[in-house]
Amino acid sequence: MTDAYLIPPKRLKDLNGFGPRSEETLAEVGIHSVEDFMAIDPYELYALIKPMKGMGLNSIYSILGARENVSWIEIKNTRKTEILMRLDDLGMAPK
Repeated sequence: MTDAYLIPPKRLKDLNGFGPRSEETLAEVGIHSVEDFMAIDPYELYALIKPMKGMGLNSIYSILGARENVSWIEIKNTRKTEILMRLDDLGMAPK
């Protein structure tokens, strides 16, 4: 797992696993730059976007993957239990 980007992405859509739609979604909750994205707690961000149409559990995997520069699938496959337990502690676990 890589904790940082060698060359920091300039736009949100350039983060690992993100694209134009991710950039639009994040803008809807006030995240307009890579700096904004990296500054917010990933679980707090998930809480903001979770109520939006089409946002599910894969969204938290994508957020964490983008922050850590790894595929969301790798996050899901290696940390799903840890993430679900954290979401449960926060009252945001899927029903």
